[in-house]
Amino acid sequence: MSKTPLGVAVIGTGRMGADHVHRLRERVSGAEVVAVADVDGDRAAALAEAEPACRSYSDAGRALAAPGVDAVLIASPGPAHEEVLLESLERGLPVLCEKPLTPDPAGALRVLAAEQRFGSRLIQVGFMRRYDAEFLALKALLDRGELGQPLMMHCAHRNVGMPAWFTEQMMINDSVVHEIDCTRWLWGQEITAVTVVKPGARADSPVAGSDPQLVLLETSGGALVTVEIFAACGFGYQVRAEVVCSRGTATVGTDDARPGVRVAAAGRWGGGVDQDFLTRFGDAYQRELQEWVDAARSGRATGPSTWDGYAAAAVCAAGVTAQREGVRTPVELAERPPLYGESAAGRPRLPVG
Repeated sequence: MSKTPLGVAVIGTGRMGADHVHRLRERVSGAEVVAVADVDGDRAAALAEAEPACRSYSDAGRALAAPGVDAVLIASPGPAHEEVLLESLERGLPVLCEKPLTPDPAGALRVLAAEQRFGSRLIQVGFMRRYDAEFLALKALLDRGELGQPLMMHCAHRNVGMPAWFTEQMMINDSVVHEIDCTRWLWGQEITAVTVVKPGARADSPVAGSDPQLVLLETSGGALVTVEIFAACGFGYQVRAEVVCSRGTATVGTDDARPGVRVAAAGRWGGGVDQDFLTRFGDAYQRELQEWVDAARSGRATGPSTWDGYAAAAVCAAGVTAQREGVRTPVELAERPPLYGESAAGRPRLPVG
């Protein structure tokens, strides 16, 4: 591993990008933020002021070409990802790209083709649940086979609320996409079909469209996954999953599994409920960033791949169709390239620095 810190350009300085900048500065070893970019130049400049030797830009391309940039972290809105990903590949820069890889399967396939032309993996997709302690323990349990064959999984994904611009389609593309990736990762199976069922209209819903909704995923191994997506439940942020196997069940995300004090008083019992994803998955983001930095400094790429990003986009596309038309929708998936085999990490590259 190179002894030189990894110089990172952060593209997108909204809430997610700013959080990554702060983590890279305060909690991740072996990296420094040397450039930030945002279409809101003032916001980028304000964030850069606290970073030693960091320059701010209103254009992502200029940030990629800035002095000292060894790697790229993309936290901009999804429609802006493809252009930055393709330019990063042209420059041979390792990338951590927040989900979605791209908003649609066609764009993801273009990125997939460009990375194959490069000849090795450079891109890691930000599916942070793979780095959460509870989900890691669940993955290890399933891999050991102690509970037998996975048959079903029941998931709940609840948010306090959503901004006014949040659309019904985003319930699939921006929320259920995490359950889609978890299903593929936990079981090593592709998702083959999606069905979306909507309850009766909720009179007080602050979200356009029906909320909550039930999403049914079918896998290549014959398993079923249900996802309750509740975009504006009003009380907190919750992510739960119960796996049902042939010899037992396993659950993550229950309130009792979360750290914190549970109080019983005045005829009631309970504790706190996380209010957003940054508090619930803060440790996961920490592990994700540190692993990405360590891999990039060693000339490797680990974690969720471009193929994982593409597969999630393909399932989301089927999910949006199922949501809109009310029919079971098969997933159209391209053939998996050899570069993204189960053990493929790409050819080692020379460490940066």
